[in-house]
This record gives sequence, structure tokens and C-alpha cells, in this order.
Amino acid sequence: MRRSVLLRFLGLSLAVALGAVIATAVIATYSTSEKLQGELDQNTSQLQVDGDIYSQLSTYAVDNTTWSGVDKLVSTLSDQTGRRIALTKPDGTVLADSARMLGAGPDLPSVPAATIDVSTQPGVSMWSTSGVPAVAAGTAAPRSVTYRAATAVALGSQAPGSPDWGLTDAEKHERDRLTDEAAACMEARGTDVTKTEPAAGGYAGLIVESGQTSDGATVKQFQDPATLANDPCVPPGLYAPSAKAKAVNVDEIQRAERCLDSAGETYDLGTNSAYGLLSVVPVDGQSPASAAFATCVDTARTEALAPYVAPEAKLYLGAKSTFNVFSGEGLARTAATALGVLLIAALVMVFAGRRLVRPILALTGAAQRMTNGDHAARVPVTGRDEVARLGHAFNAMAESIQHHDHQRKAMVSDVAHELRTPLANIKGYLVASEDGVVPLDRELVTSLLEEAGLLERLVADLQDLALADAGKLRIHPELKDLSELAQQVVSAHRPAAEAAEVTLTAEVSGPAPAVVDNARIRQALGNLVSNAIRFTPSGGRVLVGVRRDGNGYNLTVADNGTGISEEHLPYLFDRFYRAEQSRSRTTGGSGLGLAITKHLVEAHHGTIAATSRVGHGSTFTIHLPAR
Repeated sequence: MRRSVLLRFLGLSLAVALGAVIATAVIATYSTSEKLQGELDQNTSQLQVDGDIYSQLSTYAVDNTTWSGVDKLVSTLSDQTGRRIALTKPDGTVLADSARMLGAGPDLPSVPAATIDVSTQPGVSMWSTSGVPAVAAGTAAPRSVTYRAATAVALGSQAPGSPDWGLTDAEKHERDRLTDEAAACMEARGTDVTKTEPAAGGYAGLIVESGQTSDGATVKQFQDPATLANDPCVPPGLYAPSAKAKAVNVDEIQRAERCLDSAGETYDLGTNSAYGLLSVVPVDGQSPASAAFATCVDTARTEALAPYVAPEAKLYLGAKSTFNVFSGEGLARTAATALGVLLIAALVMVFAGRRLVRPILALTGAAQRMTNGDHAARVPVTGRDEVARLGHAFNAMAESIQHHDHQRKAMVSDVAHELRTPLANIKGYLVASEDGVVPLDRELVTSLLEEAGLLERLVADLQDLALADAGKLRIHPELKDLSELAQQVVSAHRPAAEAAEVTLTAEVSGPAPAVVDNARIRQALGNLVSNAIRFTPSGGRVLVGVRRDGNGYNLTVADNGTGISEEHLPYLFDRFYRAEQSRSRTTGGSGLGLAITKHLVEAHHGTIAATSRVGHGSTFTIHLPAR
């Protein structure tokens, strides 16, 4: 049964696409499910997990000015916790959604779990001279801000706007150096002190002896900057705020002052003695502050932090959407995806396959037409790919076959003509002699011998061509002098030249040794001389020359005869080709001499060429290598 290449190609492609879809879905389902189950087993409390999610996203907001790129963190947290995590702008535009990353996109919950707005996170209180955030000091927070409080504790001194926020590497290095100096000073005076490992800010802190228990054990606790501010061992710059915190503090104070002045509120500027940051406080410690005062302070802080942190975002938390291809929804979605992939693959493969098959069908049709004898069959070719190269090769082959077919037909016709003429003459004379019309005398016998000689030469020429075509044209090379060979050819053809009243001379400049087959080169050169004498009118001349040319020799035969038209020059060495298109035998020759000459020269790894001008003669040049 015949099968279309296009159908087989299409079927194979669709099978590969379908297998890829199914395998990918199965692997994704099992690997994702197993990973999520393992991560879920490690979580002891959903509240703790959600708080950690909020904390890490808040930390991202503190360290970045936009939410661009948060999708990677969201995907990682979702995989680790088994929770669906989504972040949106206040207007509902989705920033990242772990469910959509898995290929599914169910609607978000109606109410967000929390709002991430680190620009409102407590750093150093604007109206507290202690500089300790309320949450960090242990102040109870209502349930509605559970996540915010947890984040403030997690961020600690790294909360936006806090003195230790945004320390550069150079500032951290200096802080570590000063910490080592303070610890060394305290130890020198007998105070038990421990330097902590670098915390979230990237620098170390101090845990200092604060007293003893009833049984004499030393009690150590982390000392805040306010406690150590007046300690002589603490260098002045140990708790200096970062350059970033200073810039935010300056901008915050300026904004707060403008707002309070505009609202007619009275205020004082306070300085945190430990950190050196300014704060706006009610006059004489008035508490509680008015609503306008609090609004100005909060707004100033938010606006000052806005260029340094990510903007407000809504956080949605829920059960993670696991995409299972074997569930009802998953199976339908997988089927729709597979159909879509198969449809696209089919369209692509049909389009590509038709483009591939079309030139093949054209080649097949052209080959069948050639089989039926139409050697003019060709295929249209476009492009430069492999199929186009195949089309060009086919057309070149067809052109060659057509050309050789024409040559074969012309050769058969020419051979028949060349054989018919001498045979007709011989038969005519013999019939006439048999009928007694022409006496069988010496003159008739001589004429018959001449016609037989023509037949013999034609058969010999055909035999030489057949040997050349079969690659069996044998030569017997030996060292010969080409100058002497040329003179021998001139001597052999001088009688014919004198009979035609043509001057034949040789022009050599000395010995010209070369490894050649003496008989074959004489035959080739003799064919050229014979043609030159035949086509040179009475009173003309033919010159045979030998001269050195690079690593070889040029044998030239030049005449001042009738010459050859330019359009005939490319075909001179074709079999039976005549520049004179008539079948006249007045000039003799079979039309095979130049073709044989070309084969003989090429057998010696040489070349032959012809130049000519009508009315000025022709020059044939044989180039032979010296060795």
C-alpha cells in the first residue's frame, strides 16, 4: 500500500506532540504533589506559615523599590509552604499569583489576608525619645494588625526608616569595628560581654552583663542603644544611623513641619540621644496627640519612605491550586491543551509538509515525462534549501541528457552521411563496371581505393572516439623533443601544403623535452595542420610553433585563412560539428578530427584552445606539461 510522505510526516509529528503533552503533565503532577505534601508535613501551624509569608514579602518590599520580580519569591514561598499566594495592587491588578504560575487561575478570595505597606511600618517613633518601636518593646497589638506586628518584630532594627536600615557594606564594616572596640573596652574593665553573630542588618551586637542571680550566676542581656548611650566604652559612632536613614529622617521632618505649620499645630523637635535622629513631638509631651498631628506625622513618614520601598500591595492567601491532569477539571484542561498543541502542530506540519512535498511531486512528474521520452522536462526551482539544490541538480541532469541525446542523434546522422557517400561511390563504380559502362582499369581501382581509405579513416576515428569515451584510450609516454616532433609533422604535411599552394613552416627555438606519446601527439598536431591547410586559400601560409610557457610547452598551429565566426568557437571540438553548415565534401574530413585531438591532448593532462577572426585566420594552441 502506498503511503503519502506528508501523512507519515504529519502522523509522526502529532504523536510526538501528544506524547510530550501527556508526559509533561504526568511528571508535573506527581513531582509537584510529592513536593507539596512534604512541605506541608513540615509546617506545624498555618498561622506561623502565613506570618512567615507576610514577613518575607515585607522584607522584599523593604529592599526593593518596586514589586517587579516578586513572582520568583512568590513561587518559591508557594512551593515551600503549600499555600496559594497572590499579590495585587490596591486597584486589583495582579502583581503575582502562584496559582496562575501552575497553569490554573481560580478567582481570588473576596477579602485580602493583609495589606503590605512597609512605608507605614514603625521604625523610630516620631514622638518617642526612646527610639524603641512600640511592637518591639512588647506593646500589645490588636488582632487586625497581627501580620503587621509580626513583621515589625521580624524586621527589627531593619524596619524602613530605622537607624540601622539600609546600611552599606562600608557602614557595616565600620559598625563591626566599633563593636569590637567597645567589647574590648568592656572586657578590659571586667565587664562580661559577648559579641553576637551578624544579624539581619549584617553587623554584630553586644550582650552585656547586667547583674547576678541569687546563686551568683551572671545574667546577660542584649543592651539597647539608649542603655549604652552614656557608657564610656561605647564609641560615639557605634549607633550612628545609616546614610539612608538620615536622608529619610531629614525628608520626613521637613514634610511633617510643613504639614503641621499648615494645620496650625504646635510641635517640638526631639533628638534621639542614642541614634541622633530627629523626631516631631507634641509640645511639652502633650498626649494623646490630636488627629491632625498624627495625620501629618504619618503622611510625612509614608511620603518620605515611598521612593525607597515597594508601594502598597494586597496579600491574598489560600489553599494552593494543585493542577492534577487526572481530576475532572484537570483532565478537561489537559485535553484542551493537548488539542490546542495538536492543532498547532498539525497546521504547522501540513504547511511545512506541503512545501516539502510539492517540489518532490514536481520532480517525480518531470522524471516520468523524461522516462516517456520528453527530454525537455524541467522543474521550477525557488529558494536555496536542499530541495532547491535537488531541483537544480535534476534540471542540470535533464539538460545534459537532452544535449547528449541531440549529440547522439546528430552523430548517427553524420556517421550515416559520411559512410553513405564513399559507399555510394564504390557501389556506383562497381555497378557501372559490371554493366560495362566504366572499364575496370587502374584509374578506377585507384578511385575505389581512395573511397575505401576514407571509410577506413572514418572507422579508425570512430574507434578512437569510442576508446576515449570508455576511458581506454591508451598512451605510451616517453621523453621526446617536441621541437623535433613538430618538424616531423611539418615534413609529413608539406606535400599536401604544396599541392594546395600553401606555405607550411615550423618555428622552434631549441629543444623542448616532454614526456608524451610520440604517435598520439603527432596525430593531434597533424589533425590541426591538416585542417589549417584545408581551410587556407592558395597563397596563404601555415605556421607551426613550439615555445616554453611556465611549466610546460605551447604547440601552436596558426594560419591566415578564412577564419571562424565567434559563435562557432565554443563548439569546434564537438563531434561532427562544422562551422560550414553545408554537407559539402569539397574540403574533405569527417568532422571528428578536432574531437579526437581534444581527447588525445586531455589524455596527456593538457589543454587545447582556439582563437580566430573572420578573414584573418585562426590559431589553435595545445598546452602540454613538461613532465
